[in-house]
Amino acid sequence: MLILVVNAGSSSLKYQLLNMEDESVLAKGNCDRIGIDGHISHKTADGRSYDADCAFPTHTEAFMKLVEVLTTGEAAVIKDMSEIAAVGHRIVQGAEVFSETTLVTDEIIDKIDELRELAPVHNHAHALALRACKKVMPASVPQAVVFDTAFHQTMPEKAYMFGLPYEDYENLHVRKYGFHGTSHRFVSAALAKAMGKDIKNLKIVSCHLGNGSSITAVDGGKSVDTSMGFTPLDGVLMGTRTGCVDPSAVTFVMEKHNFTPAEMSDYMNKKSGFLGVSGVGSDNRDVSAACEQGNKRAQLSKDMLVYQIKKYIGAYAAAMNGLDAVLFTGGIGENAPDVREEVCTDMDILGIKIDTVANAGIRGKLCKISQSDSKVEVWVVPTNEELLIARDTLALISK
Repeated sequence: MLILVVNAGSSSLKYQLLNMEDESVLAKGNCDRIGIDGHISHKTADGRSYDADCAFPTHTEAFMKLVEVLTTGEAAVIKDMSEIAAVGHRIVQGAEVFSETTLVTDEIIDKIDELRELAPVHNHAHALALRACKKVMPASVPQAVVFDTAFHQTMPEKAYMFGLPYEDYENLHVRKYGFHGTSHRFVSAALAKAMGKDIKNLKIVSCHLGNGSSITAVDGGKSVDTSMGFTPLDGVLMGTRTGCVDPSAVTFVMEKHNFTPAEMSDYMNKKSGFLGVSGVGSDNRDVSAACEQGNKRAQLSKDMLVYQIKKYIGAYAAAMNGLDAVLFTGGIGENAPDVREEVCTDMDILGIKIDTVANAGIRGKLCKISQSDSKVEVWVVPTNEELLIARDTLALISK
């Protein structure tokens, strides 16, 4: 059974076609620069590829090209789109409206679009892509939406509420929503399986570290708190995002720079983080290289990230009244042994003892990296959000 997984942005449309019999990826690609000029890059599991500049005025033309490359030409993997059992879409913001994977209807698309104020960069783009996909795909092929925020709907009120007047929650829906939920759900379940334990009996801190980073407390398989908040801006220092900042500092800087709210948002989301502190760039690899050359600002940005992750691990261990395992995932989490080692060093208070030899050689591979006598196990767990979306979609249509 074949499932097409789609992750649409405002100017991009990433996709994977999976064979769910063995959960293998048959093909994957990206239609980018939608609304600008357009380009598609497409690769198959057996090494064939297709790259071309295309006219993508809207997401509809991108979907039409996706269908073309999957079904025709030298990089085709199927003969007709009717061979696909279903399409699964990643949706960033489901707010309190969506707490589980849902079949796509016109009404569901409208509700997703209505939430665009809570995720202006993402949700309207998701709605555009969903409407485009409905135009292009055969009507007989069901489609499902999987929400990044759904996993965090198990957070208690005391964790997701802010100290603003309660009316702002009731009328404006201002609260912590959390993100990366699909990733945190996948890796925490994968860790429990690797440990040979029932996830219901585990207290896990999941560290999804990349250009965007979030830390989640997973107690018994459920999210009970997470570092990202009303938007993905909150939490730890990120590639271009500030992470947690005193709100008064925000209004102070806004006034001094004479920024509009939109300009201040852009400043905090796109010009801060690693980029703003280090002055080197937003990519951890560039920052790490600068650290090795003695760049003090680069070292400061790395030290800030490590320190903040440590604080979240300690806080979440307290919130869960215990800790069985810490996991690292995402681009930095899976591929930066130095960050993992520094986070886990001097964590004796929690009983964390990292195996520096095992840790040093691990990149993008499922592996335990703590010592045998460490009270808290430490693991690297590669994430696979596309696979989880495909699994959710298959489970839903199977009902």
